Amino acid sequence: MRDKGLTEAIRAAGGVGALARKIGIAQPSVSNWNRVPADRVIAVEATTGVPRMVLRPDLYGPQSGAALSQDEIEDVEIARARQYGLLAVLLARAPDADLLARLATLRGDASPLGLAHAALAAAAAGTSAERVEREFFDLFIGIGRGELLPYASYYLTGFLHQRPLARIRADLEKLGLERANGQAEPEDNAALLCDVMAGFAERRFRAEPGADLEFFEKHLAPWIGRFFVDLEQARAAAFYRQVGTLGRVFVAIESEAFTLAA
Repeated sequence: MRDKGLTEAIRAAGGVGALARKIGIAQPSVSNWNRVPADRVIAVEATTGVPRMVLRPDLYGPQSGAALSQDEIEDVEIARARQYGLLAVLLARAPDADLLARLATLRGDASPLGLAHAALAAAAAGTSAERVEREFFDLFIGIGRGELLPYASYYLTGFLHQRPLARIRADLEKLGLERANGQAEPEDNAALLCDVMAGFAERRFRAEPGADLEFFEKHLAPWIGRFFVDLEQARAAAFYRQVGTLGRVFVAIESEAFTLAA
């Protein structure tokens, strides 16, 4: 028996077949649903306009911020962790040939995030590890400096090693995270912050419910969306233009979800 959220989505789409076409999957798959799967909520919301808290109130309702054990982590949290983890890896270093090959197999649905995945897959299939390594150097390292500086301090103050970095260090310390010996990269870089958000989704930290929302709003929301837009538009970006699009779309989804959950 279909639940209320799925019934509303089918009605809004104009039928089971129409919903399946709009999210890019086969009709029998939707016919077999009793409720919208966690990993399809965002796509269904985007194509039908039915809010995610109606589609899956157990995930996005008032109690959705309750802490879960590792065995109880919902599919949506696993998907969030993987998305943040992917962004963290791609922003920390240029992908090698093996990672590019795996990225080329990504598939996407008709949602904005699905389309971003498909575009990233096409970009990975159309480049090489050598080209992407050079692109990464031009974007983030450079001779003197790269085209972009992916640091909270820079985006929020115009300078490196400023108060945003100190605030991030203080909150990382509360999570039990310390700077590794010999690590020169400031902790307010986009890659590390995405990895921390992946850690929240995977329940790696001992943290109170809502700690991920607080961390996101303090340390990512004020600037990281602008960074991803800049990455999309950077002169040196080719493969990384699609990384920028993926980051921009995903951060927008996260911002909206956190707003609804607040």
